[in-house]
This record gives sequence, C-alpha cells and structure tokens, in this order.
Amino acid sequence: MIFEWKGKLGVIDNHDPVGVNEELYKKSDFYFATNKLLKSESYNQPKVKPIFPHYPINIISKKMKFIGLRWLKSLSLRDFAREIYILKKRPVYQLQKPEFKFGNYVFFSGSTWKKEPWANQIRAEFIRVCKNHPQIEFEGGFIPRSDGNNFGYDQELNLKRYSPTEFSKLSSRSLINLNNPAVLGAVSWRLAEYWNAGTFVVSFPFEIDLPIFPKQGEEIHYVENSSEYQEVLNLVLRDKAYHEKIARGGHSYFQKYCTPDKQWEYIASFFE
Repeated sequence: MIFEWKGKLGVIDNHDPVGVNEELYKKSDFYFATNKLLKSESYNQPKVKPIFPHYPINIISKKMKFIGLRWLKSLSLRDFAREIYILKKRPVYQLQKPEFKFGNYVFFSGSTWKKEPWANQIRAEFIRVCKNHPQIEFEGGFIPRSDGNNFGYDQELNLKRYSPTEFSKLSSRSLINLNNPAVLGAVSWRLAEYWNAGTFVVSFPFEIDLPIFPKQGEEIHYVENSSEYQEVLNLVLRDKAYHEKIARGGHSYFQKYCTPDKQWEYIASFFE
C-alpha cells in the first residue's frame, strides 16, 4: 500500500521478508514492513519501521466505498473476480469478546513448504505431540500437497480442508495455538487472529522486529525448542489460571496494539 498523509509518502509492505523495495524506499518518507527481519541489512535501514501483527479480513464494502470503480478498472475481470472471491471467504472484522475456553481440544492445520524444512519439522512435531497426548483431543494436520510430495509427513496429513471462517472458529476453541514461523521467518498471519479470539499462544522467539514485543509469561508463552511442546501442554492442562492469564494477556495486547484503529494511530504518529 502506498499512501500520502500530511504531505509525506508512506509505504506498507506486507510481503514475505525478501527485502525492501528499494525504489519505493527511496521515494518514501516512511516504509512500514510487516516482516522486518531482525538480522537483515535490507530491513535495518533508517526509514524502515516495524508494524504490529495483523490478519486478512473481508473488506469488500469498505474497499468499494473507498476506491469504487477504480478497483475494477485497475484489474482484469478475472483478477477482480478472484479478489472478490478471496475476500468474501474471510470473516468481517470485529473485536471479539473472548470466552477463554478451557478444555482438551487442540486444533492445528497448515501446509508444508518446499524451502522451509525447519518450519515443517516444528509444526510436524507439534501435530505428533498433540495426537499422541493421552489427554488431548486433536483435530487437524498437514494439508496434502498438490504435487504429491509431502516430505515424509504422511502420518501427519489430514485430508480435510478448512474454510477461513471454519479455521477461525476451530482455532478459537483450541486449548493452545501455535504461532509457527512462516516463510523465511515471516510472522504467521494467524497470530493476531489467535489473540483477537483470546486464545493461549505458544511461540518460538520472533525473527522479525515488532514495535513492542509480547511479554513472556504474560501475553505469550515462548519456547526455544519443539521438545518443550509436551511440557507446555501438561502445564496448561494442570494450571487453568496460567492458561487464562496468557489468553487474557494476548487479547489485551491485541486490543492495545493490533486493532485497525490502533494500527493506524501507530502509523500516523510518524507523520506528526
């Protein structure tokens, strides 16, 4: 997204962390990156600013109101129809009132990636631990690849595919949700949605920068190794108060920093 505000040019880059667009960087006053890699020279330039986690929602009505027929004119009919289809599958945004569900149900579903063996491995191990835990009722698994190459994770496959709305509902019921690193260390676009639903999030340390990091033991539960999954499951099953503390803390973090209004307040503050 490229926009002008108070005579200054801003860029919001939601791409995977492959580096900033240098042409846009030079022209902009502020370059906001969803995936500002901590150890990347490209992202560690003065005008690059991190933004808080967010997730895709249905904005058809707002986009039509804001852009109108220019939206259709800027795309081919096929691309326009595809964009409408994708957006319509997503839920309309609302700040959720979390119910802090506590039970033994855990849901996780995801794809495998060709060039991300570590990400595949830690998610596969999460699936295995949940499936084999005697107290956990697990649903989900890896989505089979269209090319038939599932990288040896045939035992972790789940033939069912979930719509975005169904995925959101099942995630909101889950005892814990895994914030798995995405492609190239990008933040998972599910993370903010987990927080909005008021769920307990377990996460590896972030590879990207954030304006404010969620606090360990208050807003998130960090792990350094997938061997800790079993310990985390046992902890939350026996300590309902800790489970609720993290769930409430994550939802509070979302309210303070990740809502659309709060995101804009943060971005606009640079233009003062």
